[in-house]
Amino acid sequence: MVDTSLRRRSVLGLPLAGLAVAGTTQALGAAPRAYAGAPAIQKPLPPEWFIDYGTNAETRWDSVDPHRYATPQSRLFVRNHTRTPQIDAASYRLRVFGDGLTDPAGVTLGLAELQRRFRTVEVTSVHECTGNGRSFFDVQQGTKASGTQWTLGAVGTVTWQGVRLRDVLRWAGLRSDAVSVQGSGLDDEYVDKGENLGRVRRPFPIAKALDDALLAWGANGEPLLPDHGYPLRLVLPGWVGIASIKWLGELQVSTSELTSPWNTRWYNIGGPLGVNPVRSAWELPRDAQVPAGRTTVLTGRSWSGAAPIARVDVSTDGGATWQPARLRPAPGPRTEGHGWTRWAHTWHAPEPGRHELLARATDLHGRTQPDVATFNPNGYFFDAVVRHPVMVA
Repeated sequence: MVDTSLRRRSVLGLPLAGLAVAGTTQALGAAPRAYAGAPAIQKPLPPEWFIDYGTNAETRWDSVDPHRYATPQSRLFVRNHTRTPQIDAASYRLRVFGDGLTDPAGVTLGLAELQRRFRTVEVTSVHECTGNGRSFFDVQQGTKASGTQWTLGAVGTVTWQGVRLRDVLRWAGLRSDAVSVQGSGLDDEYVDKGENLGRVRRPFPIAKALDDALLAWGANGEPLLPDHGYPLRLVLPGWVGIASIKWLGELQVSTSELTSPWNTRWYNIGGPLGVNPVRSAWELPRDAQVPAGRTTVLTGRSWSGAAPIARVDVSTDGGATWQPARLRPAPGPRTEGHGWTRWAHTWHAPEPGRHELLARATDLHGRTQPDVATFNPNGYFFDAVVRHPVMVA
């Protein structure tokens, strides 16, 4: 993001805001699709905020307010396998069952009972689709991966309100030999190439369940929107988005390792995917117009699933030289967990012509973005430094 006048010039200088990267399959102005937001997605998808992929919607980075830390639900990306369901909170019930409990038949809880029985907590975390950045396998590395051709906007930072999953599991009678938990959603059953795979579900280790996993009913102090899991969703901070099952209907607790197509057929690279990698994004459109000879402040954000960001280095000359960006602290009272890190760089009197902006982040665990992301056919975990073109004139 640059100053307001620059952003306005950048957007007006591009066709249809020019925000979809070349190579994406569902850019603005494309042919009509089977879905166009509704009925797959219920919330409004104004084109100045989102790239509409039908069942999915990506946040445009140039629409992100550099002064706002958390991502409002109205601006948060949407990843649906089918369509957003209509669920009545008053009649909603969560079933917790399995041989990992002392009574395998388990328990059933309504939303009001969850809120009354257990201590409410707040956790801030980056929420991100596993395929975020997928289009760059093609655009930047020349090998296209299948799936929605996200740029870098399938991500946001949210402060969730809910209860600890560990508190619920222990109350339900968790056995000491339980090893796996699987959340299952209440959206439509998913059919792939004529095969009905049932409702979206994905297991995760008991260690994560007993660590920081949440059952969340709120986001940024407001009830969840239907597109983001109303009335209750699972949240696994720092992990791949598919693990944070929306519209949570069941939690199966097992003494053996559980599997589903969402950790074997998909979201798997030599093993089920867990912690998200390190990534960075500039808060301006690709091919933005930047004024020559003037000092311009550029901003962006970096994030990691494993740890807070320790350092961000930026380049305005395609990687020939690098400088440390100025990191900006998260605003307001500290909450548990961690979100993304905002940063800024002052570009002094750039010369006319085409330039490539690069940003490389390193987290507190020492994980750094590589120059090249390891390819996989499903296009998961594109974590390489993204080359962001701008035109100085």
